Amino acid sequence: MIWVFLSLILELVSGTELVTCTSMIKLQNLQRGVRLHSHGVKYGSGSGQQSVTGVPDGDDVNSYWTILSGSTKPTCARGDEIKCGGVIRLQHAQTGKNLHSHLFTAPITNHMQEVSAFGEEGKGDSGDDWQVVCSTDVWLQSSPVRLKHLATSKYLTVSGATFGHPIPGQYEITAHSSLSDGSLWKPTESIMFLSGSDDNSLHDEL
Repeated sequence: MIWVFLSLILELVSGTELVTCTSMIKLQNLQRGVRLHSHGVKYGSGSGQQSVTGVPDGDDVNSYWTILSGSTKPTCARGDEIKCGGVIRLQHAQTGKNLHSHLFTAPITNHMQEVSAFGEEGKGDSGDDWQVVCSTDVWLQSSPVRLKHLATSKYLTVSGATFGHPIPGQYEITAHSSLSDGSLWKPTESIMFLSGSDDNSLHDEL
């Protein structure tokens, strides 16, 4: 709670609500309320890569993702703002794999595209690149965004379907062409770095 209080003070002082490079965030889906999540469980079909799901629990550390520049873009500096239309990668904080998609069919919803976690310690391929689609000039914590998969032009989406064993109740995450509310995301719990210092981070959960 003390970090929540301090982050509110720091945000008022700095006057910023920017989402920035190298920050660690949890992304919450506006329609379903679940957070983008991954873990050591692999898909039993499709690519067989590490699964990506949605979970309602805000306390799970497996829902943290680090914001990095796109695979073909210059490395962004800590605290750099993320421009709307910019290309990023999201690296899973616990396993080092990148949020990824490709032409494999989603495990439950067959007319959608599989989303997985791929690569080793941030090294993957162009399937890890996502474009930040938002209505402002830069990505703000208060503004919902869509993440458009650059290679296939599909949007990161919660399908609404849920898994059984071994991840019962977790929501299927897919890539889909529809611009539905299921493709809107907003940062929630975060460790947000600001530009100009090595350690001037804003925390809203630790």
